[in-house]
Amino acid sequence: MSELELPAPVRRFPVGRQINLGWAFVERQTNLWKRHWAWEVVWLVYGVVNTLAITFIAKQLTTEGVVTGRQANRLTLFLLIGTLVWAYLSAILDDISLVITWERWEGTIEHTLMAPVPRVAHLIGTAVFGVLHALVRTTLIMVVALPFFSVDLSHANWPAAAVVIVVGSFALIGLGILAGVLPLLYPERGEQLSFMVQSVVLLVSGVYYSVDTLPGWLQVISRLSPATYLLHGIRKTLIDGVGVHEVAADVVVMAVFAVVLTPLSIAVFGAAERWAKKTGRLKRHG
Repeated sequence: MSELELPAPVRRFPVGRQINLGWAFVERQTNLWKRHWAWEVVWLVYGVVNTLAITFIAKQLTTEGVVTGRQANRLTLFLLIGTLVWAYLSAILDDISLVITWERWEGTIEHTLMAPVPRVAHLIGTAVFGVLHALVRTTLIMVVALPFFSVDLSHANWPAAAVVIVVGSFALIGLGILAGVLPLLYPERGEQLSFMVQSVVLLVSGVYYSVDTLPGWLQVISRLSPATYLLHGIRKTLIDGVGVHEVAADVVVMAVFAVVLTPLSIAVFGAAERWAKKTGRLKRHG
């Protein structure tokens, strides 16, 4: 049997071809967001308001004299970084975990999942768009929010922070793909389950408070979230100005998450996709 006669699931694609196919999904998702630009404005405004609302807590405590001096600056940065990182994390998780939901909304789920395209290229392409989209949105939120607060970032180690963000982004891809399996398995409630995954990540990762504040059993669960290490690493590099070697433990753990969780999540997605095709769930809508 020639290569052209092979069924799509076992057809082999050169690496260069897979990269091109993956980038095609980046372009497609970009065009979708352009078409739904009003929703992007909504989420941008929501991100700005959420960032300001949370960080104003630090400003009030400073005004009332509850915290003063360097502690005031530290608290403001702690909350500001937490809200910005959460805006970044949630944007990535939304774009990746809703990959099936987008297809159902657009009526293209059967075309996409039956096309002779490697699922790796599809999912990684969607993930790359999610990271780029999250960077743009979070940068805009930061530009709008920073003028409202007087913070000292003179000690920030931006190159080290960039390393943490890059490695942390790879670590989040696997988590997003796993969450994206839920709408595939449960058309009627999978989207809600994906948002529940995000809510758990928000609770245990120390977005608005230190993980040490959590009860002991939740602290154990927090170690299973790559967002915990991303937040800790970003705060150490931007607030304390430490270098990469001082957040090496966080970077290594996130790298392990990326190496282990990403291929595992793609394999799980593939198994769920085959099951959904056999049970006729692709055509069902939530």
